[in-house]
Amino acid sequence: MATDPRAALDRLIAALEAHLGAAQRRRGDDDPAVEAAYAQLADAFEVYDEALYTAHDEVTPFELPDDDEDDDEDRDDELGDDEDDRADGDPRGDLSSR
Repeated sequence: MATDPRAALDRLIAALEAHLGAAQRRRGDDDPAVEAAYAQLADAFEVYDEALYTAHDEVTPFELPDDDEDDDEDRDDELGDDEDDRADGDPRGDLSSR
């Protein structure tokens, strides 16, 4: 059963607010509350993005980083390659120039 985009948007907004609250109460770089709020925000975004696409054939202009992609970018940065690897034909486009 497909998720209602409105319900998914409400969950996304609540996750954004929870993430902000956790960030404001942060207790160090590896605060588990912030990490949990980040994970919930990422999950809520993915549900919303999928619901929006399923119901309206529409996408958002955002992209969640892939952990493997982050590792590759870190390795590229260490080697001095600063080129953005996300401009790979994704239908959402490269937002780095906006």
